Amino acid sequence: MSIKKQPKLTLVGAGPGDPELISVKGLKALQQADVILYDALVSPELLDHAPDAIKVFVGKRAGNHSKEQDEINQLIVDYALKHGHVVRLKGGDPFIFGRGHEEIEYAEQFDIETHLIPGISSALAVPALCNIPLTRRNISESFWVVAGVCKKGTLSNDVRLAAQSTATVVILMGLNKLNEIVQLFVKEGKANTPTAVIQNGSLPGEKIVSGTVETIEAEVKKHHIGAPAIIVIGEVVSLADFYRLNIENIISQPNSVIATPIAKPHALHRGKKSSFTIQSNRGLLRHNSTRSANAVVPRNDDKI
Repeated sequence: MSIKKQPKLTLVGAGPGDPELISVKGLKALQQADVILYDALVSPELLDHAPDAIKVFVGKRAGNHSKEQDEINQLIVDYALKHGHVVRLKGGDPFIFGRGHEEIEYAEQFDIETHLIPGISSALAVPALCNIPLTRRNISESFWVVAGVCKKGTLSNDVRLAAQSTATVVILMGLNKLNEIVQLFVKEGKANTPTAVIQNGSLPGEKIVSGTVETIEAEVKKHHIGAPAIIVIGEVVSLADFYRLNIENIISQPNSVIATPIAKPHALHRGKKSSFTIQSNRGLLRHNSTRSANAVVPRNDDKI
């Protein structure tokens, strides 16, 4: 005679994409799960930590929802009542544009025990991994994190408010609204503000383009940047080595490509020996360099 397991829901933040950026507590929850409901942006490697659990894909991407939110809520309850411990594995942090609180609230209506394990949001981690500090003394005292679209699919009004501030602005889920975003910031006198767009942040296929508010849309189209991507707008973007290299390359050789340093910040522009990567569709290419700030990276069309 089998003993019925106590129904339980644990929301786990999987982080920005790199499977090593999940918390230890999050991994332990996966190992104890009877069922895992996981999102589209969750690394498949994380599922290997729960070989015996039932795994159900419930991912939602723009215009392509495998399950609507009401269906996900009901699946959580059904699986918890039938199997016991359900882990809801969500990209980033469950409470940052993740609808995690709605899922907990729904489960608690059925007297299901609930727990939350936070994750690292891509809004914080991806700029940091690209050497973009969201705050910096004497440059940026605060930052906004804004969803690019609201429930109706239109541009969030909060983007307009953010454009009026002097803070760093991080926009998630906004790539399809990039033209409208650019227009808003130009209208607020921010045409020359440094800007970066980062696709697949923290993953081997990460791609970065940079420029200013008025040039970033052309860079995104030129280098075929797609979702998932985050937009970072603010003077702090200019502190990243890839931004300095890009601007200098544009001045000295317009057809050059973008290099992304992975060494200590500011090492390249001081002319010290450093390691940097050139992003390509095949992954990361490592190279040792003693290039100074005015170095030019030769053009190769399959790299950015």
